[in-house]
Amino acid sequence: MSSSRPQYHYGFANEFVSEDPRCPESLPKGQNNPQKCPFGLYAEQLSGTAFTAPRSENRRTWFYRIRPSVIHEPFVPVDAPHLTCDWNVVPPNPNQLRWKPFTLSKEESQKEINFVEGLRTLCGAGDPKVRHGIAVHIYVCNSSMNDCCVYNSDGDFLIVPQMGQLNVKTEFGPMKVSPNEICVIQQGMKFSISTIAAESRGYILEVYDSHFILPNLGPIGANGLANPRDFLTPQAFYEDIELGKDGNGRGLYTVYNKFQGSLFKAQQAHSPFDVVAWHGNYVPYKYDLSKFMVINAVQYDHADPSIFTVLTCPSNKPGTAIADFVIFPPRWSVQEHTFRPPYYHRNCMSEFMGLILGNYEAKEEGFLPGGASLHSMMTPHGPDAKCFEDASNAKLVPTRVADGTQAFMFESSLSLALTKWGAETCNKLDADYYKCWQPLRKHFVEK
Repeated sequence: MSSSRPQYHYGFANEFVSEDPRCPESLPKGQNNPQKCPFGLYAEQLSGTAFTAPRSENRRTWFYRIRPSVIHEPFVPVDAPHLTCDWNVVPPNPNQLRWKPFTLSKEESQKEINFVEGLRTLCGAGDPKVRHGIAVHIYVCNSSMNDCCVYNSDGDFLIVPQMGQLNVKTEFGPMKVSPNEICVIQQGMKFSISTIAAESRGYILEVYDSHFILPNLGPIGANGLANPRDFLTPQAFYEDIELGKDGNGRGLYTVYNKFQGSLFKAQQAHSPFDVVAWHGNYVPYKYDLSKFMVINAVQYDHADPSIFTVLTCPSNKPGTAIADFVIFPPRWSVQEHTFRPPYYHRNCMSEFMGLILGNYEAKEEGFLPGGASLHSMMTPHGPDAKCFEDASNAKLVPTRVADGTQAFMFESSLSLALTKWGAETCNKLDADYYKCWQPLRKHFVEK
């Protein structure tokens, strides 16, 4: 195995056991924390839940690493004005909102911007200090994270690449994540992202409350939607690098920490990716969206978008999510006497949509890959005028929907507020979005 060809474990929320094949028998036998670990390694636990969480919900992983994580210099603040959890900077805006594709500014494109430097908070709600809420971020970068990594003390990152493959190095091992795949890096896990694309971009859903789980299937039965077997977790692969001590002139390794909505950094003289072996069920993972097994109506009416839920972060209110990750993949549409695009709707949830590739079925133009839309609580939305007219008069035969397309939605029970970057600085907000519904005309004829 090499870092250029990652190897994976299969399954969701499993108990995994992983050793770098260069050091067989590196996991302690029969206990987690022996007096002396094999190969002179240090034992270190990463806890994803409280120690006393019910067994079915308890998440933790034991690392066996060359040096413990505690070896670093003090953290100091980093200037990151576009990364925030302050939702009170701009006035509330209940309108339908749409953004053109996000790009680096002309000034930024002249610099090297890595993944951390390219993080921009678009909207959100709640407070990481009380572990309740979400944030939606955009990343746009043109360089790799060299000799640096980041971890998030506030919550979990669900990363949706839209342009450019991401090579994701984690303490657990490496992953490759391409557009039309996602990866989840859970709270506290160190990772570094490199890319070979001239410019890479994508979307991030951050949840503060808990962790993502697979949705319950109910009457669907045992199989369908995102199947557990299709989730991939990296296998152990360590690097033993001491920066600043080998004469390479590379200086120290920088560890970034997102903490209470702000960014900090500390330096250390070794790579944090020195885990030789690990075991546990608190892991990063990736998923290929093309493997989603669609469930759909086959007689009449358009089913609710909940049937397209890949992952959910539930709230304490049964059936209501802090955040759902929903996709609208290629599929057959075969309903009879049915208006087949999404229906007009006012929702008690917030709906943030992004487009990975293609054209979304309910928007004929203006909603582009790399862009986004936000339909806030109880703000009406639905198909634009052309889509409505076409769908109302189409011949109702079995039809392929969304071929060559992948749209997604972050749906939340929280009311999302814009940041200044999302409302003003990015300069991507489409002031003409509302016009797509203005041509809708009266069809009513009184008998």
